[in-house]
Amino acid sequence: MTHILNRPDFDVIAGWIEPGHKVLDLGCGDGSLLKHLIDSRGVYGWGVEIDDANILAAIKNGINVIQGNLEKGLDEFADQAFDHVVLSRTLQTVRHTEGILREMLRVGREAVVSFPNFAYWKNLRSVLDGRMPVSEDLPYQWYDSPNVRFFTLLDFESLCRQTGLLIRERKVLDEHGQPVDNDDERELNFLGSLAVYRLTQQR
Repeated sequence: MTHILNRPDFDVIAGWIEPGHKVLDLGCGDGSLLKHLIDSRGVYGWGVEIDDANILAAIKNGINVIQGNLEKGLDEFADQAFDHVVLSRTLQTVRHTEGILREMLRVGREAVVSFPNFAYWKNLRSVLDGRMPVSEDLPYQWYDSPNVRFFTLLDFESLCRQTGLLIRERKVLDEHGQPVDNDDERELNFLGSLAVYRLTQQR
């Protein structure tokens, strides 16, 4: 058994998923999230991952994993095959952002997305100091980062409105994984390090 991570967004995601549901985790890494959901919620989980080492680690963790490139879509999965399709801290690494969100809600009833918020105050301070931010939720140096998109809560919510995606729930966490409660959208955007969204298609 390999080491299992337990990130703050895992518990948020687990709280939105009913026992026995079918879950597809895109960019599942070593399978830590799916392992958490299987153990805590009794879900039926499958993962998609491109990296050979991560696939091996996921298999060692007892996860059903398929090797695949998210940029090429999810053609191997039927419409509405899953209750939830999860993209945890991966959306910022995807080039075809709208395409993957649409595909998530084609193969699943709900999509769950978490991502680092570039407008978090410490990130903004780093940029004002002349350096790209490195933090708990943006842990890479600029030269070795897998991230190809840097966006904010407000940017993401604007995209959801433009593409007809309904935000059912939103949780915003600080860098310590604690919930940020603020009714002012701009303040929330400033104080939140990580955002977690629960999405469906507008009917």
